[in-house]
Formats: sequence, C-alpha cells, structure tokens
Amino acid sequence: MKVVSIVGMAGAGKTEVAGVFERHGFKRIRFGDITDQEIKKRGLTPNEASECLVREQLRQEQGMDAYARLNLARINEARKNSDVVIDGLYSWEEYIFLKEHYGPNFYVVAVWSAPETRYSRLTGRQNRSLTLEEAKSRDREEIEDINKGGPIAMAGFTIINESSLEELSKQTEKIIAGLK
Repeated sequence: MKVVSIVGMAGAGKTEVAGVFERHGFKRIRFGDITDQEIKKRGLTPNEASECLVREQLRQEQGMDAYARLNLARINEARKNSDVVIDGLYSWEEYIFLKEHYGPNFYVVAVWSAPETRYSRLTGRQNRSLTLEEAKSRDREEIEDINKGGPIAMAGFTIINESSLEELSKQTEKIIAGLK
C-alpha cells in the first residue's frame, strides 16, 4: 500500500489536497493530531503559541523525526486496509524516516502558494486562523527550525495552488491517477 505525504507551508492547501486523496479511498493521518492531543493533555489553551510550544518541545525531547515516529503505528495500521495520505509532513528528518521505512511506496506531494496568498487564507480562516504576524512567524519557524524546505524540494509532485478549490482538486486528481 502507498503512503503519500502532503507537504507545504501553512495555508498552502495541504488539508484540502489530503481531503481529495481521502475521497479517493486513502486513509488520512493528520500529524497535527499529536499536537492537539498533547495540548489537551497539558491543559493548554489551543492557539498558535501553545501549538508552537508543544511542537518545539516534542522535537527537542524526541528528535526532529518525532511526528513520523509517533504516527508510525497509525500509518502501519491504516496500510493494512488502504493507501494512506499524511496531512502535514514537516521536517527533513521526518521525510528521511518515512522514506527509509516505506521505500518505493512513499511519495511526497508539495503544495505551493505565494506567501501573500497563504497569509490571506490564514488570516481569513474560520477555524485555526492566524494573525499576519503569527503566519509570518510560523513561516520562519518552519523554514529555520523545522527544516521544512527539504521535503518540499524532494517532492515527486508539486501542485501550484493560486486559483480555485476546483482547480486544486483537478490537479490533485491527476496526481492520484498517476499513482494508480
């Protein structure tokens, strides 16, 4: 079974792309669920600051591939019955871990949008919206501290998401068809 990981900067459209894969029978694993669970466990208020704190602490304590390792059992369980789409690959170390683990059955799809487009989406979100300052700070964190550029550069497929949801779905469906 295939493992397809979606990577991109915040607001690029990763979750939308993962949703298209899910509608095509892939089981979705959202790496951010680990962050959400940890925030709840620690009794923190869910917001960008607490998310950042938890992400940084987990990576400091368990390594930069922490999210891939912490989700490995979920991925393997899901692969028993279907192909898997990972919503939210972040670090180079996660990429290496998953590539070594799944070999030729591991694929990466990068979703790209211009910063201005992403910032507009992030500040206008109904759920989990960010201020402009938070969005820019998150970009810096993901590039400088999380090593997110590597997985984007190594993606086997890239979607340019500067248009409509319909166009994003069409591009995603072409990739899915190519993976069959």
